[in-house]
Amino acid sequence: KKFGDTKNPLLVSVRSGARDSMPGMMDTILNLGLNDATCEGIAKRTNNRKFALDAFRRFISMYGTIALGAKKEPFEHAMDELRKQLGKDKGIDPSRMNAEELKRAVPDSDFTEAALERLVATFKALVKEHTGKEFPSDPHEQLWGAIEAVFGSWNNDRAIFYRRLHDIPDSWGTACNVQAMVFGNMGATSATGVAFTRDPSSGAPGVYGDYLVNAQGEDVVAGIRTPQPLSSLRAHPGEVSMEQALPSAYADLVKVRETLERHYLDMQDIEFTVQQNKLYMLQTRNGKRTAAASLRIAV
Repeated sequence: KKFGDTKNPLLVSVRSGARDSMPGMMDTILNLGLNDATCEGIAKRTNNRKFALDAFRRFISMYGTIALGAKKEPFEHAMDELRKQLGKDKGIDPSRMNAEELKRAVPDSDFTEAALERLVATFKALVKEHTGKEFPSDPHEQLWGAIEAVFGSWNNDRAIFYRRLHDIPDSWGTACNVQAMVFGNMGATSATGVAFTRDPSSGAPGVYGDYLVNAQGEDVVAGIRTPQPLSSLRAHPGEVSMEQALPSAYADLVKVRETLERHYLDMQDIEFTVQQNKLYMLQTRNGKRTAAASLRIAV
């Protein structure tokens, strides 16, 4: 893969890397490197144009709001309007639903290729309307814009508040990590999730957390879809655990859990993606836990 190449493009995520973890406080941009040409390149490489367009619409809204300063609401409104139209096509009456009910009735996975194509064009127009600038098509321009945005997010309100709360000096600053993208939204053999390497309330060993099939990381925390448990032992009736749905990737996750604890000598809070049955680790940090769990974990 090559960054900016139209036949076999490399996409990257751009995220913060402060010396002390500040979960959720700073900005991350995913799917960077997409433009019309690289989107078509990925569609051909994966033989999945719907996936490529879905990644592109995510990137435009994320970059537009984080790096270019547009508001989130116009993008969300455009998504809601599309959901209403698709809902009507399915025989659903959107006028009887609030926004959250509509998202559950018409999830992102229901968006058709044609609908995503319209959404990409709409999102580009929204960027132009609300920022006065065309959406940048040069991947290198996108990359430096994202790096600046990550550095800038060190001083956003929530990051400043978090540092004061946890006695983290403002002078430390942050690094910026640029990572090759892996995709949890490539169909039924792909997923994304978060986990603790122990039960944070009791300290009992095992992988404790949630995952979503055919999703990217933002979907897990957005609350639109209901995550499923990792372990079959924690699954309720009607739930499909990762252990059941993706057994080989789950087995790898269990092995990685042991490796991380041996290395860090502490319970870890991890983020991972499964792309076509292969497990990729995105990040790890020492996990927050109860006082009771701290003693058991230490032992």
